[in-house]
Amino acid sequence: MKKLTSINNKERYTMKSTLKKLLPFAVVGVISGATTVGGLQYLNHDSNSADQSYFTKSSNVSFAGMNSAAVGDDFVKAAKTTVPAVVTIKNYQSRTSSRASEQDMFDFFFGDPFGGRGQQRQKQQVPDNMPSGMGSGVIISPDGYIISNNHVVAGANKLEVVLSNKKSYIATLVGTDPNTDISLLKIEEKGLPYLNFANSDNIEVGQWVLAVGNPLGLNSTVTAGIVSAKGRGIGILSSQGKAANPIESFIQTDAAINPGNSGGALVNTNGDLIGINSAIQSTTGYYQGYGFAVPANLARKIVEDIKKFGIVQRGFLGVTSLDLSDDQLVAAYNKDKKTNYKSGSGVLVTGFGESSGAEDAGLKVGDIITQIDTTPITDFADLSIAIGSKRPGDKVTVTYQRNGKPSTTTVTLRDQKGGTSTRTKADLSVTEKIGADFQSIDDKTKAYYGLNSGVIAKNVIEGGEMAKAGIVDGYIITEINGKPVNSQKDVENILNKFTGTAQIKYMDDYGRGYQRGFKMP
Repeated sequence: MKKLTSINNKERYTMKSTLKKLLPFAVVGVISGATTVGGLQYLNHDSNSADQSYFTKSSNVSFAGMNSAAVGDDFVKAAKTTVPAVVTIKNYQSRTSSRASEQDMFDFFFGDPFGGRGQQRQKQQVPDNMPSGMGSGVIISPDGYIISNNHVVAGANKLEVVLSNKKSYIATLVGTDPNTDISLLKIEEKGLPYLNFANSDNIEVGQWVLAVGNPLGLNSTVTAGIVSAKGRGIGILSSQGKAANPIESFIQTDAAINPGNSGGALVNTNGDLIGINSAIQSTTGYYQGYGFAVPANLARKIVEDIKKFGIVQRGFLGVTSLDLSDDQLVAAYNKDKKTNYKSGSGVLVTGFGESSGAEDAGLKVGDIITQIDTTPITDFADLSIAIGSKRPGDKVTVTYQRNGKPSTTTVTLRDQKGGTSTRTKADLSVTEKIGADFQSIDDKTKAYYGLNSGVIAKNVIEGGEMAKAGIVDGYIITEINGKPVNSQKDVENILNKFTGTAQIKYMDDYGRGYQRGFKMP
């Protein structure tokens, strides 16, 4: 069993010795490349519509020859192309926004790397002029658009971008997508060096690649390796609780990456961008041979959506499913449902959501999806990226097996509300805009906390307005703009058509009250 964790190496507290005994297992760690207080720095699929492409892309991917001299030359050329376009991203945020339960997360999973100084660190405060974390980013257009990871920028109230030539800028966060761990930033500058997107569908296992980023505070570090595997689903986005509908189909590489590489470039020997480095698999939190990158095609689709629409346009097939490639999942499903499915290749349809395009197209429970358009579906990671890289209204050809016989049907993808058209921020509901849902609380809970009103925050989106105000799942909101709230409808009525800064009162898990403000999107 693997443990999965974010490793935003913020100032963490020492873990209790009893908890250390619980984690002898391997972990897959998101590498945010954070900064240790006190100065220790640890750290689409192609769109079919040309008007939705904003960034230059490479027409093909070439491969490094096995002649050692030629490989060396290729590495030098790729490094010279890539290094100027990779930046350092410094994340500054309020130290009061983190939950107490998250304060020792780094030590909990990786032990205390500071030689037992956790208790001392617990008493110290991080100066406001010190970043809470550091990661990497990639310039993807000459006018200052920068792609990085969502976890690199999460929780920031200020983002500083430092170029390879040490010039510094304050960046605007254009948008983020926790479901793919991608973010888009913008700095005001022209004529910047940038990288071309390669077609990541064309990469091959065994192909030479370079990873470029800022690991452990070491700026502009270049490492080399090969593509070890494609289409890896490692479960890290869902395990962090940040992604409601994660898309994981990582490029696996053995190019050395460490905390600080997150958001940096994975490039081919032409210096074209084939992926965004995001995670490592490790027992220590540092490099042990496996790194994972978001494929360039998916990353490009996400930033194009954010730039054009302000939000990510996500198509859904409308099915619940079982990954038949996972022996343990299949065995557990058979035991629970008293079925006798055999493990193998493909994804089993186990149910349908509301307004399901797949159900309307004729798919049934028990069908095994084996192909989307021309892409073979061997596991859930394949299905995830084949559908997740599409937009609502897109049509896909689904090949499936029913009672051992192959069939095909055409499915029109829909969004989560059943719509088949793209939306902008203006089309979002109040709760979508502020990034949370709200559940009414009963009279017994109100009496326990001595409240006359209140709703419980649920599904708080990382990077949303509620999260920025310090609210996480389970906190109780009692008032908005001086008015009591007792239902999600109350929240929507108060904030509907409201502009400016909203005032919110809420209570944490321990019953402590807070008053914060946020700017209504």
